[in-house]
Parts: sequence; structure tokens; C-alpha cells
Amino acid sequence: MEMLNPNNTPAQHSSLYEKRKAVYPKAVDGPFRRFKWLVMILTLGVYYITPWLRWDRGPYAPNQAVLVDLANRRFYMFGIEIWPHEFYFVAGLLIMAGVGLFLVTSAVGRAWCGYACPQTVWTDLYQHVDRLIDGDRNAQIRLAAAPWGANKIFKRAVKWTIYLAIAFWTGGAWIMYFADAPTLTVDFWTGQAAPVAYATVAVLTATTFVLGGFFREQICIYMCPWPRIQTAMLDEKSLLVTYKDWRGEPRGSVKKAAKAPDKFGDCVDCDQCVAVCPTGHDIRTGTDIKCITCALCIDACDSVMKQLGRPRGLIDYATLEDCEAERKGGTPRPVSKALFHTRTLIYMGVWGAIGLALLFALGTRTRIDLKVLKDRNPPYTVQSSGEIRNDYTVKLLNMQARPRAMQVTLEGLPGAKFWTADMPREQASRELRLTVPADRVEPLRVYVVAPDGTAAQKFTFNLKALDEEGGADSSEVNFDSPNMAEESGQ
Repeated sequence: MEMLNPNNTPAQHSSLYEKRKAVYPKAVDGPFRRFKWLVMILTLGVYYITPWLRWDRGPYAPNQAVLVDLANRRFYMFGIEIWPHEFYFVAGLLIMAGVGLFLVTSAVGRAWCGYACPQTVWTDLYQHVDRLIDGDRNAQIRLAAAPWGANKIFKRAVKWTIYLAIAFWTGGAWIMYFADAPTLTVDFWTGQAAPVAYATVAVLTATTFVLGGFFREQICIYMCPWPRIQTAMLDEKSLLVTYKDWRGEPRGSVKKAAKAPDKFGDCVDCDQCVAVCPTGHDIRTGTDIKCITCALCIDACDSVMKQLGRPRGLIDYATLEDCEAERKGGTPRPVSKALFHTRTLIYMGVWGAIGLALLFALGTRTRIDLKVLKDRNPPYTVQSSGEIRNDYTVKLLNMQARPRAMQVTLEGLPGAKFWTADMPREQASRELRLTVPADRVEPLRVYVVAPDGTAAQKFTFNLKALDEEGGADSSEVNFDSPNMAEESGQ
């Protein structure tokens, strides 16, 4: 049945979703574009090169500078080695990253999105590939509108092949962080790598190819949650990319402005700010979810203002407070003062406090550890001599990349002695010396005997490293006994 409108004519059906308008950013030069180049080179360089850096940790540990060793449950970063029980270091770094993102957003808006976000970096890289193969903005628009022919097919094939190569290189670099890079590379190309390595590369290649090559600004506008969250991080004191409408409006072309300079503002409606924007946003309509604060529009506008002999800053980094002051004829504050307002200082203080706490914990941690687990069944046994025996599993942890001599002693529990499962009972004493291998947890089966009549009480296993570096740890445990006396000290 056909739907009718009130005039009894067939209703027009319209889509609820706007068709995507392709974005072809124009090349631009300026301080923000050069800074964007620098960030892109640094971030991509760090990502692709880091797995190949070497770090000598001795003969007992891997020599890859940054390695997430899942098989042995280790995380290496140059001279730092993180064990599973030290995961709080990783958690602390993640918290610092989150607070740092709040700090950056509070101070300079979505600068993370505009410069360092992986989606932004790889999209920017792919846009440079577009210019290399298809030409700049106008050439890309003409090629997109042209019918499919030999030239268009050839250029698309070359460009998409480069896209795919970058995406494959990206996925391949990721797996190098989880195994020795040179060894894994050989295994990968000879078919000897683990299936998960091939699956990971395939998934990351596909996602990089699609998200960076085709979805691009749609990820920032529709999929990323951060633009929705970042509004809570901003206020009138935050630096933002801003169009100064009181100076630019009403707009008029150069010819119109020349004839009636008093009737028009500085904006000549050249649309260069829109042409260079990687998301296709018109900053003159205000800052919204499309603006990733890359500031390329500032470079484009400043270039036009310079050509026209007008002062720069029609589009500029500014706070809403400073914009209002400038609108009323005042002088905006220096950028340094705009950066350091109350909320920014709070975020900076929290971020710095977490960093100092992690550094302190890293500098004071010992590289040995002692864990003692008591057998619960049976809680004790009575020997034929009348002595009372309790059994324990003692784990000695050596977190250094070399074997270390250690000593285990008993403290408390008068008259008690202990021995291990690989020692004769006659060698029982209150002290044991042994060498713990490098990067190992050495488990010991330990038997502790105390004289007849010993009451249930607590005592302590002490661990001490005997080398020059030293270090100590201890663990207090229960000693069970048929004598139901109260624990010592009560």
C-alpha cells in the first residue's frame, strides 16, 4: 500500500543517514604542518624501529630492548624488567597515560587527536600517499569523478598496493614486540611461526588498510568515544582552534573588500581552511566533533592573510576568555598563562605524583622475593621422637639475569630446624645456603621440626642475597601443633 501525504500525493522517502562526502585535504605548509610531520615521523619511527633495538642483559635474558615475553611472563623495557607480581608498574603507566590525556585535552583541546592518535597518524600517512600517486586536492577530485579507465585503474592499483604494504608492515611490526624480532621474522617467512602470529598480522593488516585507507575521518566522527568525553575536559580557559568571527565577518571576496573595506571583515571566503582540513570541517561554523585540533586551518589562513597584507590570527589557538577580551578591544594573555590554569595544574600534579611514586617504587624494589605456602592437610605430624613437623613450599625468586647466592634462615620458633626434600634429615639446621638460577622461581619442599611441647605460634622465614647487590625479604607463617596454646605474644 502506497503511503500518502495530507495532499493525497505519494510521500517522498528519504534516507535517515547522510551519504558520506569524500574528503580530499589540500597540502599546506606552516609551523603546525611541520610539527605534524615531526610527530608522524617520530611516532612511526618509534613503532617500526623499537622491536629491532638491542639491549645487553647478559647471557640469561633476551637482548631485545622492548619485549613482552608472554611465554615467560616478563615485560622488558631497556634496563627495566617487570614480573607478573609487579604489574602495578604497568597499571601505573596506564593511569598516567589516562591522566596525561586529560591534561593535554584540558590545556590544548584535542591535540592528541590532531597529532598523535594512531588513527590520525596512519590516515595522515595514507593521505600523503594519495598526493604522491593522484596529485593534490584538485587532481584527486578530478580523478574520483572520472570514469574508470586504464589510467584510473593503474593509479588505484598502485595506491592500494602501497596502502596494503603499509598495513602489512604495521601488523608485522606489532608481533615483533612479543618475540625476538630477527628470529620471528625468519620463522614468519619460512612458515614456522605460531598460527597466532599469522592471524594477528592478518587482522591488523585488514584493520589498518580499511580504517586508515578508507574510513579515515569517519572513525574520528562516528566511532571514537573520546570526542564525546573530551567536552567534559574543556572550559572557557582551554586553548582551542578558534575562528574570530568578530574580525572575519561579514565575509567578502578580495574584490568586494577592496571596493568597500569598511563593510567586510578579514575573511575573504577563500575556503582554504576547509580545503586543508583532514575531516572536511569548516572551523568558521565553530568547534564541533569534527574538529580534531590539528591546526592546519591556522597555517592555511595565516598564509592567505600574509598574501593579503593582513595580520595573522584570524584563525588561531585561543581560549574563549581571551577571545571575549579581544572582542572587547583587550589584549589576550600569553599562551604560557593560558596553559597553566587551575584544572591543568591539578591534572599535572596528579600525573607528576603518580610518576614520582612509580620512580620511587622502581628505585627501591628488591630483585629477590620469598613466598611461603603451608600444607593444610595434614596441618602437622608428630614424629617418633616426639618432635612436631610442619611442611611448607618455599619459593625463592631471583629477578636478576644472573645466578645469585641466597640464604634462608628461621626466626622465632625456639629449637626449630628445617631441611629440604633433597637433603638428609641429619643436615637439618636453622640456615640454608643455595644458588638460585637467573630469572627463575626456585621451589623448595621444606620440613620444619620443633621440640615436643612446642605451642602453635607464628615464626618467620628470612631470605637474604649474599652477593654485593644484596637484598632481603621475609614471610611470616603459622606453625601448627597439637598443643592448643595461644599464639606467642598473647
